[in-house]
Amino acid sequence: MTFAGVSATMPDLLRLVAVPVFAWVAVRDIKTRRVSSGVWIPLTVVGLIALVWEGRRAWEAGGFAWSHEFLIPTAVSLGFVVPIAYLFWWFGGFGGADAKALLVLALLFPTFPQYTLGSWTLPMTTTPIGTFSFTVLTNAVIVGMAIPLALAVRNAAAGRITSVMVIGWPVSWDDVPETHGRLLETLEGRSRGGLDLDALRMYLRWRGLSLADVREDPNRYRDPATLPDEPNPPTDGAVTATVRSDGGATLEANTPDTTDDGSSDADPWGAEAFLADIEGTAYGTTPAELREGLEVLAEKDTVWISPGAPFLVPVFVGLAIALVYGDLLIGTFI
Repeated sequence: MTFAGVSATMPDLLRLVAVPVFAWVAVRDIKTRRVSSGVWIPLTVVGLIALVWEGRRAWEAGGFAWSHEFLIPTAVSLGFVVPIAYLFWWFGGFGGADAKALLVLALLFPTFPQYTLGSWTLPMTTTPIGTFSFTVLTNAVIVGMAIPLALAVRNAAAGRITSVMVIGWPVSWDDVPETHGRLLETLEGRSRGGLDLDALRMYLRWRGLSLADVREDPNRYRDPATLPDEPNPPTDGAVTATVRSDGGATLEANTPDTTDDGSSDADPWGAEAFLADIEGTAYGTTPAELREGLEVLAEKDTVWISPGAPFLVPVFVGLAIALVYGDLLIGTFI
């Protein structure tokens, strides 16, 4: 079957629908770190159709085509790649969207596709096992490993030589509310772990404040007595969320909670109150992390942040490389 100058089997042509979808989710991952679960449902349906279609063709061909070109690669894809994706999600190595993307790829691309474009046959290399989803995964890991190197080169070129130059870069405080990632700062200096910026946005929205409000009068907002009687919905911390910013209209309504000796209750910034009031854990943030992050952002004009790892970007790049070249790790040596 030929479509738009590309010659391939119908199952393989059907699978190409994944390319623009994965390009779109990669862009979404960069901009919002959020991908709707609904995007994976159509791809799952396409994967099932292509899998059954290809399986029937292989069964009719029989022999080597059925056992080695279809059955073994499919068994590895569904029996190895799927558990890997699930386990990495379970242990926190992947986000939910990353794991779903790999699950969909395992179903969509269990075997190596083959496309003929003019005199070119793509992918240019294959692997002994022939499990295409595993090739996409290893390609994505290799691409992901290049990110720290790119960050180091970028920072070194700018003269920013620090212990965190391979995982982050500096941003102005007023860019923080629209930046994804995690603080790499304490009041004492650089740190390899700090406040999740999604959790920061949740906190500010819960209080109806902006980061500029906090910087303008940190002493006021550090006092837990100024917490609102009716906090706003914290959202999920997404940059694009629509929220109410009332500037803390009810902040004056409270009086300080006191202990038996009459001193103010010790909950700077109302961090414990915030985490106790919301559903969930605010991305695992502790009261101490929230307080320290707020202190840093109230004082410093420029802070280092780690953008995190939007893994759907390496997955898309890994898929594109796999479709054109093949396996970066194994294909180079065979």
